[in-house]
Amino acid sequence: MDKKTPTATKYAVPALDKGLDILEFIVTQEQPKSQTEIATALARSANEIYRVLVGLEARGYLIRDDVSGKYRASLKIYNLSRRISPVDKVAQCALPHMEDLAFSTGHSCYLSMLYQSQAMVVLHARSHGPISINIAEGSLFPASETVSGRTLLANSKPEVQRMILDRDDKFNNMSQKQQGDFLCLLTEIREQGIHLGHNELSEGISDMAVLIGDPDGLVIASLALSTLNISENDKQANHDLMSLLQNTAHKISTQLDC
Repeated sequence: MDKKTPTATKYAVPALDKGLDILEFIVTQEQPKSQTEIATALARSANEIYRVLVGLEARGYLIRDDVSGKYRASLKIYNLSRRISPVDKVAQCALPHMEDLAFSTGHSCYLSMLYQSQAMVVLHARSHGPISINIAEGSLFPASETVSGRTLLANSKPEVQRMILDRDDKFNNMSQKQQGDFLCLLTEIREQGIHLGHNELSEGISDMAVLIGDPDGLVIASLALSTLNISENDKQANHDLMSLLQNTAHKISTQLDC
């Protein structure tokens, strides 16, 4: 079992801890488990978890086989998890941090996720300056043509990346050498952890993007900052902005893991 932190120990609720331990164990098991097997796995006595098992069964979280007496997880846990929208969760965590970023830098920022093989803007934080870049939430862009999209592609699982590129007209119209160069670019983006480039859809705009979340996780997003009148060659200005962008992405990712 995981070692309890001082705070967790101070405010521990033994019965709740037992229930959560049981649920976390059961959902990882392919086969139903008996009371004794569960107790052994959790380093507890069978009598210690009996009442908790009865309670979880009564609430519909566990199903007990009438013949074997073994327990398995019910679909109630799955149905509850489906009510939590990944997009809503990311947006709730990200918006306050994005607004701080837009205010401190004077540049608009936006959050994108993959949707139907394209990069979709799901959240936008507008700069407080008199002139700002506005990208409408819900906008869809080809993944290969935007800094955010390429960041998402670079950090996608290989099979997802291949599926998206198979549907990407720009990629499919490239020569074999151009496709190879593009794939090398994606590898470079993943290794560097940040992507800086000019906006291919609008003149005079530069974008920089970083990943939010774990590439191997269920949900990933890209956080991008759009700038006006800052050249890609202005190393100091871009370095300062990239540091703020990465720091913001780290805060959001950390909060999502909580």
